[in-house]
Amino acid sequence: MEHIQYISDEHNNVTGVIVPIDFWQELQSEKETAYLLKSETMKRRLLEAKKRKEGIFFDEACKKLGI
Repeated sequence: MEHIQYISDEHNNVTGVIVPIDFWQELQSEKETAYLLKSETMKRRLLEAKKRKEGIFFDEACKKLGI
């Protein structure tokens, strides 16, 4: 992987990693999707939502939800 930095201690044991934020966000997204797909109900809902052709903008949904 390009641009990944390893952090090591005084004994050269790797103790951490620094990754680009885009890569981190991609990993988090995949982790969240995998978690949701464990539930048959959530899997069905996600697949149904993916097929939808209509919807509302995110800002409009937030306004309706009061957030």
